[in-house]
Amino acid sequence: MRVLVLVLAVAGPQMAAADSIVATRTIRAQTVLTAEDFTLVDADIPGALTDPVAVVGQEARVTLYAGRPIVASDLVSAALVERNQTVSLVFRSAGLSILTEGGALTRGGVGDQIKVMNLASRMTVTGIIGTDGTVLVNAGNEG
Repeated sequence: MRVLVLVLAVAGPQMAAADSIVATRTIRAQTVLTAEDFTLVDADIPGALTDPVAVVGQEARVTLYAGRPIVASDLVSAALVERNQTVSLVFRSAGLSILTEGGALTRGGVGDQIKVMNLASRMTVTGIIGTDGTVLVNAGNEG
């Protein structure tokens, strides 16, 4: 007698488990994150960041609570310029460059657009923060 064995394989969509990043402690807004501020958990949490390199050095935009996932919208580039800080303003137009001092009216990081008061003229201008903390303002960009 011959026995026929039929093996059924149940195949369905299988999700690979992914690591998700969660806060290890409560982190206040405007805190720059270090590796000690978060951990990887063995869970696929929708929306949670998965790459620790993308988190270290970023600044918390909102309060992050211990054990909760960290999502991209919770983080921003670390601020290089603080509100009320004196910054160098560089005006450039048609080959002309003028350097003066200004008072930052908002805070921001590299590449952020902020408002600054020119301390000499008391005029408010908008500029972009450079890597060295100077604020680049185009001559037609006043207001």
